[in-house]
Amino acid sequence: MSTFMAEVVGTMILILFGGGVVAAVSLKGSKGKDGGWIVITVAWGLAVAMGAFAVGGISGAHLNPALTIALATIGKFEWSEVPMFILAQMIGAIIGAILVYLTYLAHWKPTDDSDAKLAVFCTSPAYNHPLSNLTTEMIGTFILVLGILAIGANNITDGLNPLIVGALIIVIGMALGGPTGYAINPARDLGPRIAHFFLPIPGKRDSNWSYSWVPVVGPIIGGVFGALFYQQVFEGQNSIAFWIVGIIILGIFVSAQSTVNKAV
Repeated sequence: MSTFMAEVVGTMILILFGGGVVAAVSLKGSKGKDGGWIVITVAWGLAVAMGAFAVGGISGAHLNPALTIALATIGKFEWSEVPMFILAQMIGAIIGAILVYLTYLAHWKPTDDSDAKLAVFCTSPAYNHPLSNLTTEMIGTFILVLGILAIGANNITDGLNPLIVGALIIVIGMALGGPTGYAINPARDLGPRIAHFFLPIPGKRDSNWSYSWVPVVGPIIGGVFGALFYQQVFEGQNSIAFWIVGIIILGIFVSAQSTVNKAV
């Protein structure tokens, strides 16, 4: 299997299980209806672990453009391979979303809540304030990338790393996922959002494109800073990029703080 196909398959598995659990707890008539946030976060963590187990030995199981870009930023991945990996991740995410749609084919029409249908495919904020939503996604992806790099630096029993990364996803979801639904992965959000737009889902709403940039831009900025932070603090490699990105993030934080009370 090529690394391209590995990223397609791994991301497809991620979205099939991740989007599938949201469908299970959200759609009318599902036997998992109203399973709640704990069920969703645990399943998303296991979804990442299963995707990583499937293709980690082939492509490294990035399954996330933010991680791919972050690794390239600190020289742990070739920039020339970044576009191919991102394309594969997007294709896999779209295929995974289509499989979720087909799995729950009989449940779309009986479900009256169009927001619940959209939530199966992509994230949306609890409070619509783009700068604070962006902040949430940056922080979540910062700790995701930092955590993955830190986990990889430890001597761990062979084959256990994907489960530990899955646990990281679970705790991010439980602790930081409340404001935005923790996309922390541009492909995870944008790929299924595209699928939602094209699929013939009965009674669906618009795909909320006005928000779609947040779970793309936020994870990329946060992921890059997570990698730069690891390089700067853990590996002791001073980088001007660390300070530049840090200043940009500080500016976003200050802007979010100054405007959030007017919006919420």
